[in-house]
Amino acid sequence: MDSLELTREEVEKKKKKDEKAREKELKKLKAKQKAEAAKLQAQQSTTSSKSEKKKNAKREAEEDNLEDYTDPETPFGEKKNMSRQMAKTYNPSAVENSWYEWWEKSNFFEADAKSTKPPFVIVLPPPNVTGALHIGHALTAAIQDTIIRWKRMSGYNTLWVPGMDHAGIATQVVVEKKLWREMKLTRQDVGREGFIAEVWKWKNEYGGTILKQLRRLGASLDWSRECFTMDEKRSKAVTEAFVRLHKEGLIYRDIRLVNWDCVLRTAISDIEVEPIELSERTPIRVPGYEKPIEFGVLTLFAYPLEGGLGEIVVATTRVETLLGDTAVAVHPDDPRYSHVHGKFVVHPFNGRKLPIVCDPLLVRMNVGTGAVKITPAHDPNDFKVGKRHNLEFINIFTDDGKINKKGGPEFAGLPRYEARVAVTEALKEKGLYRGDEDYKMSISICSRSKDVVEPLIKPQWYVNCKSMAQQGLDAVMDETNPKMEIIPKQYVAEWQRWLENIHDWCISRQLWWGHQVPAWYAMFEDDKKKVIGAYNNQWVVARNEEDAQKEANRIFAGKKFELFQDPDVLDTWFSSGLFPLSVFGWPDNTEDLRAFYPTSVLETGHDILFFWVARMVMLGMKLGGDIPFKKVYLHPMIRDAHGKKMSKSDGNVIDPLEVINGITLENLHKRLEEGNFNPTELKTAKEGQKKDFPKGIPECGADALRFALVSYTAQSDKINLDIQRVVGYRQWCNKLWNAIRFAMTKLGDDYTPPAEIVPAGMPFSCKWILSVLNKAISKTVQSLDSCEFSDAATAVYSWWQFQLCDVFIEVIKPYFSANDPSLASARRYAQDTLWLCLDYGLRLLHPFMPFITEELWQRLPSKKDSLRKESIVISEYPSTVECWTDDGVESEMEMIESVVKSLRSLRSQLAPNERHERRAAFVRCRKSDACEIIKKHELEIATLATLSSLNVLSERDDAPLGCKVDVVNEALSVFLTQKGNIDVEAELEKLRKKMEDIQLQCDSLKKKMSAPSYQEKVPPNIRELDDTKLASLMQELLSFEVASQQLGRQSSQS
Repeated sequence: MDSLELTREEVEKKKKKDEKAREKELKKLKAKQKAEAAKLQAQQSTTSSKSEKKKNAKREAEEDNLEDYTDPETPFGEKKNMSRQMAKTYNPSAVENSWYEWWEKSNFFEADAKSTKPPFVIVLPPPNVTGALHIGHALTAAIQDTIIRWKRMSGYNTLWVPGMDHAGIATQVVVEKKLWREMKLTRQDVGREGFIAEVWKWKNEYGGTILKQLRRLGASLDWSRECFTMDEKRSKAVTEAFVRLHKEGLIYRDIRLVNWDCVLRTAISDIEVEPIELSERTPIRVPGYEKPIEFGVLTLFAYPLEGGLGEIVVATTRVETLLGDTAVAVHPDDPRYSHVHGKFVVHPFNGRKLPIVCDPLLVRMNVGTGAVKITPAHDPNDFKVGKRHNLEFINIFTDDGKINKKGGPEFAGLPRYEARVAVTEALKEKGLYRGDEDYKMSISICSRSKDVVEPLIKPQWYVNCKSMAQQGLDAVMDETNPKMEIIPKQYVAEWQRWLENIHDWCISRQLWWGHQVPAWYAMFEDDKKKVIGAYNNQWVVARNEEDAQKEANRIFAGKKFELFQDPDVLDTWFSSGLFPLSVFGWPDNTEDLRAFYPTSVLETGHDILFFWVARMVMLGMKLGGDIPFKKVYLHPMIRDAHGKKMSKSDGNVIDPLEVINGITLENLHKRLEEGNFNPTELKTAKEGQKKDFPKGIPECGADALRFALVSYTAQSDKINLDIQRVVGYRQWCNKLWNAIRFAMTKLGDDYTPPAEIVPAGMPFSCKWILSVLNKAISKTVQSLDSCEFSDAATAVYSWWQFQLCDVFIEVIKPYFSANDPSLASARRYAQDTLWLCLDYGLRLLHPFMPFITEELWQRLPSKKDSLRKESIVISEYPSTVECWTDDGVESEMEMIESVVKSLRSLRSQLAPNERHERRAAFVRCRKSDACEIIKKHELEIATLATLSSLNVLSERDDAPLGCKVDVVNEALSVFLTQKGNIDVEAELEKLRKKMEDIQLQCDSLKKKMSAPSYQEKVPPNIRELDDTKLASLMQELLSFEVASQQLGRQSSQS
């Protein structure tokens, strides 16, 4: 026959046969060469001992054998070359090698905008360009990849978009440190243009490490669509959004208080502010100061009343701010100060007259002295008082936190906390100091620089969020037609609270790295103040400088001016908020935008529900015309095994790559030593590591880590991550590996799966495993669909572990133990069912554990005349098969498993040297239908319970003597033979304890059923269930009584 006439399958078989023949010839040649070499060696060294020769021969045989179990090298991006034989144990690094590069090169992850399949889209929350993979990223990737792989296999046109955030502050800090470390230069030394060039250079060299690390986790992202918030397309989107929102009056410029960082010299967002609670005076290290600064101190001082009429004592935790005070406030109803309403106090250092104002909103009469100093330019509450009473706003700080000339010549140039000491001393000299005391308070620290945040009044750009927030609120809260769902539902209330009480959003940042504000200031020739932004009505917003010039010429026609672009950049969250639009090419009407917006699901941490999620919804609805995603899933935050927040200083931070690859305790310590710890912190961190990881972290692999993280998602809003659980799943991978190894030996090299498998005519165990597989598929899909990822993982795990491995694989072993012709049909059915289970089971598990499932699935034989998909990645996700469900079979297996469980329990009570021996057992049945089921399944029970024989007795038969006894349920009791005499008293005591437990259940149920309102309030179906349960418990109690009587008779006979 010509080779062209061969079927695809026959060609493949022929190819395999030829390969095996070549391998055989090579082995023969190698063996011959080794034999000759050994002969030569023997001639040369006749003195070597026989035992040495034997050892060498054994070692050579093992080396020969090792090649069969070792994967040959795979060229980068090619399909993995797997070993001829499966390795005897699971090795994560070997299994997870090469697959990802092949998946990526094969374009399995790429979406097609022209596809007719329904789209399913997720946008990866863009990690910071400065970041390295941490356990939170691993959780995000594990959940999102589980979803996207499931949907890809379910026939969707899936798109998972990767991207990076330019991380304005974080990146600028990193590059500034690098400049200083390497060249002893500041950014001011190199200038704005030069500094930005340095940042791009750093980004191209070091940035984006995290995206490479995500590949190690198996994240199936569409890398062809990778983007960066500062690339050309995303920058265009940011400019367009700013221009459009400004044109609608939603972006405006105003002078307000901001969170100011004196080290970074920029406004920072609320999410970058970390509050520290203090209960008493506490020394805290502040950048730029040699000694710790004392906080938690309330200082009291007196303001002299004008005209020498006395004084008013006020209290403050920031005494230096009195240099910017412009009023003193009292409560209008406070009788102590009624005589000073409308009067003034005199500033002790500059003689300014400060009005005494009445403000019932701020002042509480029962707190402190009942009088409050007002510094409108440096305190959020005072700012509101200043607005209400039209007070003067005096800024006394420079951008780097020193006192400016408005603070007075005596203090100008002093850093703010040195000024605190100087002001206190000056008050003492003037006799106005009234002491200090410990004070419970909160201070705000910048998470980036660790500087104490200073409220500072600054002109900034703001977004008016009110109307957009209402849209976002309606999208979730509309009872008749909600557009967006938040899961878990507990966060809906937080969504409502944030958006109902929203403030306008400050989007200016005084940085160099970021999207420069697309606004130009027209400085007129005749302006008195030659400062950018001095006059608020001289701003022009445009897409570029050319458009700005045209617009300025139109607005300021006839005037001479020069344009200067605002040096500030936009808040990083502004570009992140546009991400679901900008990744698809908005504002251009691209093919991707039409195909993939809005996206399907957003999955992220609940800590950025407002800072990122709400802003994406507001900007998406306003600029994109629709919600950016239909569903929001908020995952829990990860803590250590003890529930403690992960912190570098505590040494409990877990690096996902160290879990995947494994790491020694010594190397964990080494990582700490490379960090920026003081000796005390380093000691604490090392002790923490030694306690949690005394032997380091064993190699677990990406699959085990992913599965553990997904399984943990049931833990409400926090995950207490115990590495031992990850280790447990790594061991489970070994069990999967061995299950496939066992299956391959039972299927054989020439096995070909049938085109169709029909349960009718199958052995009982085969029908059962298919029925429970159906339920596992249904539960997994249902759980994934409702974002109950832990339940989905549990459903898959339970089927593999407790049903396939623990029961089915064990119960079919007798079919293969001997070549019995009478078992030929059962053996073939068992092979077919085993293959089917492995094929379905691996595809069911694949979204959770992509690497091991691909490796094992590739080893499974294919159906005859079937073109199997190239990879499990693009194969079909299992769906239920109606004819597989068999409730009767499942009910019978439930009874079998109950019997086996009781027999195993009795076996565990035997002496240690007797537990592994096969022994005879009896099952005594009180009901005829139970008797029939047990007789029908003697083989299954004997196999699973490791019995030498099983006899089924009816209620009329005498109970066997010399046996341990247990009651399975109201219909069944089991007996296990034992060597020697039974300790009857001990057995009776065990039965008595079980009877007491059942009696308690009976009493509790009877009490519930005898309640006066039971008949009226409890539905009929529940009452019926209670009746059945009570009857069953009573019958079970009777069975225990009978068993006790039998033991009693046994005792008297002996």
